[in-house]
Amino acid sequence: MNPEKFAATEAIKQLKARYFRYMDTKQWDKLKAVFTADLVADFREGPGDLCHGRDVYLDMLIGAIGEATTVHHGHTPEITLLSDGTAAGIWAMYDIVDHPQFLLEGWGHYHEKYRTDSDGNWRIAELRLTRLKLNFSDKKSPR
Repeated sequence: MNPEKFAATEAIKQLKARYFRYMDTKQWDKLKAVFTADLVADFREGPGDLCHGRDVYLDMLIGAIGEATTVHHGHTPEITLLSDGTAAGIWAMYDIVDHPQFLLEGWGHYHEKYRTDSDGNWRIAELRLTRLKLNFSDKKSPR
């Protein structure tokens, strides 16, 4: 792999690491910066929605997990550089969402497309979560 391709691959890995950390630490403004403005995010297997636009996705995400303690891990990235400034990736993932109303534990894959911005920084342009397994339980309040 030439140095430019290696640098691009490493930059995408760092981008995804920031995605997980900013989401779990609820740093919403910083999380916003990892996406393109025209982001397409498909969390219909998530559970979640299909969102068009970074702001729409962030509103959905904050509504879904803003009150939750979350842990997201991404593993074994498969990153393919498609052209100058575009790439695709698949990440194995594991997550826990401990919300006041429910507990979710899941395994699956993120399928993503990346693009560089005008400053040459990589951003997530498309994001789709598929699930291999999902454990979901409602939390009942004592009566």
